[in-house]
Amino acid sequence: MEKENNIFLSINDNSCVGLRLDQFLSSNLDLSRSAVQRLIKQGNVTSDDHEIIDCSYKTKLSDTYEIDIPDPKEADPEPQDIPLDIVYEDEDLLVINKPAGMVVHPGAGVYNNTLVNAVLFHAKGQLSGIGGVKRPGIVHRIDKETSGLLVVAKNDLAHQKLSAQLAEHSIERAYYAIVYGVPCPLNGTVEGNIGRSKFDRKKMAILSSGGKRAVTHYQTIEVFFNALSLIQCRLETGRTHQIRVHMSSIGNHLVGDKLYTAPKKSSLQLETSLKNAVNNFERQALHASTLGFIHPKTGEKMFFEAPLAQDLQCLISKLRNPLY
Repeated sequence: MEKENNIFLSINDNSCVGLRLDQFLSSNLDLSRSAVQRLIKQGNVTSDDHEIIDCSYKTKLSDTYEIDIPDPKEADPEPQDIPLDIVYEDEDLLVINKPAGMVVHPGAGVYNNTLVNAVLFHAKGQLSGIGGVKRPGIVHRIDKETSGLLVVAKNDLAHQKLSAQLAEHSIERAYYAIVYGVPCPLNGTVEGNIGRSKFDRKKMAILSSGGKRAVTHYQTIEVFFNALSLIQCRLETGRTHQIRVHMSSIGNHLVGDKLYTAPKKSSLQLETSLKNAVNNFERQALHASTLGFIHPKTGEKMFFEAPLAQDLQCLISKLRNPLY
């Protein structure tokens, strides 16, 4: 009997013959190659009712593969005593200055040491349930390797009202970033609908059709050696990887960004020690510095700022004072 989650793929084209099974499946399913390899090794791929557990199995003409996609399992995040930099807290919400390297919520194989695990411990169950089991209280996210401010809702009413402000684009958010090159013009706006890349599922991209409207306003704050710039970006919308995608689209990739390709390291026209400091920066140089919103209960205008993370401050200091 065919299961609801089963997918069938057949080899009807000579161009698909002789490929590794994991390669063929990952290119035809909305799954990463590592996820496909797990399915194969767990016996979830069969051909003619025989399990294929060898990821390197070579595809053959007229083969039909049955892939059993297991139902997703909701993992209840456990509270963990992880220090938090809490900028503001009341009975309705938390504003947190997230460090780079911390994932906001469980997912994609990450179940511990997330912001959600830390907040569950701190708030002791007093979180909005709107985000579901994995994302209690999470109104919006910032990338793992981005540092800075985000707001967490402690109850459903706060969550609903903050989410409405996000949908209306009335929440004020500003980021600082260090980018390659000098933006032209120095101050401007980048617009372009953002959606999943058609060529790389890990990436977002500006799409000519489809995707969601995205608008980023940027301002150049400081230029270093005509090779790098400190910019401030204000988000009119909030799409996944928005600043990274928009700035790379105009040729100003973020320093340290390993996903959205930057100029060749060897092409950077800087003195050797400075070039090494830039090339070896371990994350995308992006910090959520400003957060403003209307308090969901009191109606008061709330505004918060977080100083640049220490690693960004150090890099900027080196660029300003290369002899020290």
